[in-house]
Amino acid sequence: MSLQQLDFATLLRLAQASNAVTVACSCIAVPLAAWQALPLSLELARFEDVGTLVDDPYDEPTFAEYHPARTHYDDAAAPIAPRYYPFNRCSVARCMQCGRIYLRYNEAGGYFTELRIRALQAWLLVDAALPDA
Repeated sequence: MSLQQLDFATLLRLAQASNAVTVACSCIAVPLAAWQALPLSLELARFEDVGTLVDDPYDEPTFAEYHPARTHYDDAAAPIAPRYYPFNRCSVARCMQCGRIYLRYNEAGGYFTELRIRALQAWLLVDAALPDA
């Protein structure tokens, strides 16, 4: 089953809805404002996929990151720019208990793979275009 590609407007609506959730949930027991390995306390079965940010599954997306304010990959203040790495490799998932939205992707290194997760936060979303090639 392939996931629906989400456009920026839909992603923004999901982020705003997620940010409005105020109920207590175990999915927020570990802060996920920045990218990190999926905590052992979070089971994959608690999430449902709602879409993808992958533009073309047969094309290798850019590894360029978007950090105009000199943030870095694992910075909680780093912008969420869907066309840039690692967001361009993400699925978008919803916690089935509370409805909060998360970004997930599989980091593949030389000898490992690791599922990474980050909370989707509306105030960090940026619709930044890729530079012309």
